[in-house]
Amino acid sequence: MVEAKTLSVHRCRFVDFTPAGVTALAFPPLPLPSLKGKRSAVVRHAMKFGVLAVGRANGNIEICEWTGSDNDLEAPQAWVVKKTIPGPYPSKVDSLVFTLRNPDQLQPDQTPTLSDLRLFSAGGGMELAEWDLERACIKRTIPSQGGSIWCITPNPASTMLALGCEDGAIRLLSIEYNQLAHVRRLDRTKARILSIAWGPPIPKRTSSTPAEGEDESSDDDDEDDWKDSWLVAGCSDSSVRRFDFATGRVGERMGTDKMRGERTLVWAVGVLGDGTIVSGDSLGMVKFWDSRTGTQLQSFQAHGADVLCMTINPEGTAVYTSGVDQKVVEFTSIKIQSSEQSSILSRSSNRWIQSVARRLHSHDVRALAIWPPYSPLPPSHRRQFPLDVAPILASGGLDMSVVVSPAALPTSTITKVVNPLSTSKVANFEDSYHRRLAYSSGPYHASALHMAREARLLLCQRDAGASIWRILPKPNPTYGENGLVEEHPGAAEGGWEAVLDLELNVSTNIVASAISEDGEWVVVSDWYESKLFRLEKLPNGSIKPKRIRDFATTLQPHLPATPASTGASCFVFGPNKLIMASAVSAYILVIELGDKPRVLKRFEHHRMRNVVLGDRVVKGRQQSQAEDVEMEDAAEPSPTKEDSDSSDEEADLSKPVIATVTRMAVSPDGEWLATSDDHRRTHVFNLDLIQYHCVLPSFPQAAHALAFDRAAPSTLVLGLANNTIQVYDVAARTFPAWARGLIAALPRRFTHLHDPILGVAFDLPTAEHPARRGSALFWGATWLCRVQLDAGKPSVRPPASLKSAEEGTSLQQDNFKLVTHYRPVLFADFIAPGELVIVERPLVDVLAKLPPAFFKPKYGAT
Repeated sequence: MVEAKTLSVHRCRFVDFTPAGVTALAFPPLPLPSLKGKRSAVVRHAMKFGVLAVGRANGNIEICEWTGSDNDLEAPQAWVVKKTIPGPYPSKVDSLVFTLRNPDQLQPDQTPTLSDLRLFSAGGGMELAEWDLERACIKRTIPSQGGSIWCITPNPASTMLALGCEDGAIRLLSIEYNQLAHVRRLDRTKARILSIAWGPPIPKRTSSTPAEGEDESSDDDDEDDWKDSWLVAGCSDSSVRRFDFATGRVGERMGTDKMRGERTLVWAVGVLGDGTIVSGDSLGMVKFWDSRTGTQLQSFQAHGADVLCMTINPEGTAVYTSGVDQKVVEFTSIKIQSSEQSSILSRSSNRWIQSVARRLHSHDVRALAIWPPYSPLPPSHRRQFPLDVAPILASGGLDMSVVVSPAALPTSTITKVVNPLSTSKVANFEDSYHRRLAYSSGPYHASALHMAREARLLLCQRDAGASIWRILPKPNPTYGENGLVEEHPGAAEGGWEAVLDLELNVSTNIVASAISEDGEWVVVSDWYESKLFRLEKLPNGSIKPKRIRDFATTLQPHLPATPASTGASCFVFGPNKLIMASAVSAYILVIELGDKPRVLKRFEHHRMRNVVLGDRVVKGRQQSQAEDVEMEDAAEPSPTKEDSDSSDEEADLSKPVIATVTRMAVSPDGEWLATSDDHRRTHVFNLDLIQYHCVLPSFPQAAHALAFDRAAPSTLVLGLANNTIQVYDVAARTFPAWARGLIAALPRRFTHLHDPILGVAFDLPTAEHPARRGSALFWGATWLCRVQLDAGKPSVRPPASLKSAEEGTSLQQDNFKLVTHYRPVLFADFIAPGELVIVERPLVDVLAKLPPAFFKPKYGAT
């Protein structure tokens, strides 16, 4: 049970951090079904959830992974950021797509992993960029040869990429065999190509064609199962054009409505499996077209302003559109009774209706995506997904947050439909609860703020700089009756002062920063260069930074020359030491600070697949999926295998693992260092001896919180992305028995919090009030929870009384005390014994800096 203890809280709202808006969303595609099997691609089991790529207005790309386990469909935390790819400074992301690296090697119902995918983006310029998902940097670029790129989209087979260019032409690039090369250009038009979609692929072999080559090798046939038929483009001259893929010529030109003679911009187009074209334009119109005749089937005035994005549900029976007016509109297909049975009217048996309109955002919506993704397959080969799991619709825009909603159709509620977000039992789009994925201030879902306790300084990194504030001691704090009591919420009381503002010359957005406990050292890094500063305190109280010019030269001999980078993915300060995790190469460097910093040791354990530790061999995972490490005696030979398999395995194991270290922590006494990477591996080092100590078993989820207990410096506490906790004694190399009871029976109220753990803090002990071992303060974007880790199995009971609306919700439990009236929380940590710093960035303050949202008054409205 947690002892009642009153904390003095600095409720800081002066940090001017502003997240970047969401400009693009992308889910990976599914491989096309093979024509050698059945005609329809039936998904016989619930599909795993694919990764989600989020493109930001500052050029960063976030790769998010699903936090649910394979055996459980529900995941309250949904997607969390696994890796952040820093964009060049300055830049932006306008278009973002995934393609399959080897589509013929995947099963039709197999969810692609990150290693199976390639990622392409365009930022409004003339170059298309392919990203290295492992090293988190640009792999290659290629010019469009036609001016600015307005849109990009891959064909259903993931063998070709179509670019819509400024000069009015569609250019096709081949992406087969891991290449990227121009192939051809379709007929040029007199208008910009604003949006593109591929038509249904055509199966080359039909049931009436004899399978003469069945006994031949399937490697050659799988690539030729499907061929592309046509493309459709939304243009800037009030038209939708259909291009024949074989000839490259315009087949049909479909004209949209105009307003006072001005050109209408077709921002979004989509194609259904039966060939129906859907378009959304700058007048807010959503139109359905017959691709064979070029005639308009239906038209809806669904939006009050531009339709900017569109997506189609997995079965192709619903279309979702959104744009400037912040509404997400659902169109559903319904069957109508018709007495006519002629082939001409057979296509009219389905009609589209505007069924739902919901306002999920406060500003413009720029991107929509849905999982599972839709492939415009012909009706005879259409995929059939399980009806008991709701698809998830993701949307993002200028209000910075990704919103996810279950998107089951009302007709699917005949059976019990699972809501994977567990926001409510209702899973259809109209009645279900949506949830907003909390944005993080730093990369890898970490905090961009760092604190120097002794100097009472607070550091916050930005895209191209950093700011430092001083937190002043509180005069005569008053304490409340229960728990956390805030005082001096703003600058009016004089609780803080701005100290330093750094503007740096960087190549990419800043990804890592840190400040030493005494406030003497500050380090900042982009993806390619680290900058170390020594802060000199002037007599007037201000701080003057002095850069250590030869810091990059000191690091270069200890880092690989190719690629040339002295950047870091993570920093942490120890006693007279700086520990750095190199960005591209994942080396751990222990650096001694002084007038001339020098590297004491380089560890490369995050690059190794197998780690030899005493008489054990710790075998790493062979793939990117989560697996527990295996241990065997180093003297014993490995199990016998075929010669060819063993040689391939040895060759594969000889290659270094490409990882990114995302979290690091140093024990309060400076003896232990813990590091964790995006492969879910956690290593522990001894800084006194400067040698490797041990490796932890890999956990199902990535570590989002990593800290040592201040009352027991050898106790390492980890908070995972799915709100589970692990406690490890690094000195004894074991999981202590005193914490196993609580970890095995965490209350549902804690594990089902929608916002994942972002950090853990421990109070500072004093001689008069020593901190109790295992008393941890976990925090997320919208909550703080104090937990006594050695309290055994907690017994959860309802709160005795509810707090007022001003104080927020506080649940009194035997062990877990949850407080939810600080939001959104960017940082929380103890600056002194019994003195807690909570940094908030209210969404209202962030939205106040954005342009006014679209508003269209209605006649007669008050």
